[in-house]
Amino acid sequence: MKRIIFGLAFYLLFLSGNSFGAVSVIGELTRKYVVKPGGNYEGTITLRNKGDKPQEVKIDKRDYLFYKDGQNIFGEPSSHPRSNAQWISVSPSRLTVPPGETINVNFKIHVPEDSTLRGSYWSILMVEPVEPISPETLVKSEDKKITMSLRIVIKHAIQIITDLGDTGTTKIKFLDKKLVEKNGRRFLEIDIENTGERWVDPQVWVELFDQEGKAIGKFQGNKARILPGCSSRFYVDINEIPRGKYKALVVADSSGEKVFGTRLNLKIE
Repeated sequence: MKRIIFGLAFYLLFLSGNSFGAVSVIGELTRKYVVKPGGNYEGTITLRNKGDKPQEVKIDKRDYLFYKDGQNIFGEPSSHPRSNAQWISVSPSRLTVPPGETINVNFKIHVPEDSTLRGSYWSILMVEPVEPISPETLVKSEDKKITMSLRIVIKHAIQIITDLGDTGTTKIKFLDKKLVEKNGRRFLEIDIENTGERWVDPQVWVELFDQEGKAIGKFQGNKARILPGCSSRFYVDINEIPRGKYKALVVADSSGEKVFGTRLNLKIE
């Protein structure tokens, strides 16, 4: 029987420090461009090898979608209508970084000459070390007919966002809103979907009122970027609020340009 070699990979994305193995990615992991149809734009990815051996890496284009439940989808290029993967070219897409050195990888963006383009388009450049299978990583089955290779592969995703000027609608939709407990504290959990054509980065906060309408306080939540068609989960800490019934105004403020709100009744038991 032929030996079958399996690769078991674990993906670790958007790391602080931007490092994988001996090679680190220098600079921001999100690149934003304001573009126009027919325009050409350039960027650079800087790789640094802090190890004492050469490291081969490859750079692939992927699509990227994410959802409120934590699901991330890394699809083939142009797998969704707002992908800009086909606009991007990378040179070189495979290279070896010598030990102790820094190398720049250039990419170009060519926006199609299409007047119907509106809003935000994006994809990611996935940077991955190329590791040969070594004898130390091979695990043989009891009958010695199947060999498995167990490796930890750490990748980095550099997100390329292109905005067609100030075109496109900015809309969000409030989904589930409920009280939850995390680490012994009470939070208001709020799910938000981007139903527009442009990315948004709302700062979420909540104003609470008692049944007579008296203001109890303003409570800050987290901030997150949401791309069109994607959704994120936000948390507002209201652990110090005593038991009772309240009216809540939930606000998602997208950098002061667009402010969205919804009202709900809360019962804290």
